[in-house]
Amino acid sequence: MDEIRNGIPARLLDGVSWRKSRQSGAVGNCVEVAKLTSGDIALRNSRYPDGPALIYTRAEIAAFLSGAKDGEFDYVLS
Repeated sequence: MDEIRNGIPARLLDGVSWRKSRQSGAVGNCVEVAKLTSGDIALRNSRYPDGPALIYTRAEIAAFLSGAKDGEFDYVLS
């Protein structure tokens, strides 16, 4: 593989270990994450494991998680 980029088919990310939340339901309503050897983080939809993976830096994921923990995105569920 020459380049890891946003939208890369998740099946091309060889050797990664995908993990999903224990909060995930049995119907596949989950986002899975994997740490890449570069230190970046990949996300994919668990219903489409061979579909596209979105790639984020550690700083981007840290900012998102911090905002989520602070409730900044709660409005999307209301």
